[in-house]
Amino acid sequence: MAGTSNGSSPDTRPGIWLCHQTDGPEIAHPDWLTDYEHQTASKFSGPREREYLASRWLIRQAIGKSAGQPPCQCSPVPGRPNASASPEGWRLSLSHSHGLSACATSADSPVGLDLEPCQRHPQWQKVVRRWFSPVEQEWLFREDDANTFLKVWTLKEAWLKATGRGIAGNLQTLEVRKNFEIYGDQPEEDWQAACCYIEGYLVTVVYRASRPLWPDITLLEPPPQDFALVDAEPMEASWEPLFQRTIRRKRP
Repeated sequence: MAGTSNGSSPDTRPGIWLCHQTDGPEIAHPDWLTDYEHQTASKFSGPREREYLASRWLIRQAIGKSAGQPPCQCSPVPGRPNASASPEGWRLSLSHSHGLSACATSADSPVGLDLEPCQRHPQWQKVVRRWFSPVEQEWLFREDDANTFLKVWTLKEAWLKATGRGIAGNLQTLEVRKNFEIYGDQPEEDWQAACCYIEGYLVTVVYRASRPLWPDITLLEPPPQDFALVDAEPMEASWEPLFQRTIRRKRP
């Protein structure tokens, strides 16, 4: 099964907007940055600075395309960009890694997004042994596969972003069991998760909906060298669905 990155559906579903980052010389910060973003960008230089600018450019593209507004009229809230400031009413989640930025949007409903390069092979056994539940340790060590670990890790990261919590002390609030049966600590019964491959990355989103829905996925053209807020065009890209699950409530 495969999908295209520019499909649409009348159903309420999260959107995932992606763009590749580009190399280039240092530039003056674009005037569309907020004061907070100017201050933050000034702490970086080189590739890290361009990564930050690309992510803020993408946020405005994502809000604009979700809300039907030009990107120059869109901005996130100060601080962690987990909601739109203009126009209001959109929840956001940002992730970027190794040259790719991604932003998830959801209409006034929690959303969390995480991505990892498919070729990443971390020392995952130490992480599992230290931070994962005994149930997770048992099946992950038996599977002994770094890619399986990455799927579990992105699920946990996306869950924590969607529920507004940090990693410290919270990784076990979501338990992922064999065959990716997922159990969370939130009281609502409508939490969903979807995981796919796109552009050589593993992308996972957690959101709330009455039934499982694949997100709308759009790869946008990279930002221009000066990060002008032009209306970015979609690019052709294929993606491979991996799994889609309802997150069950974990009973004490």
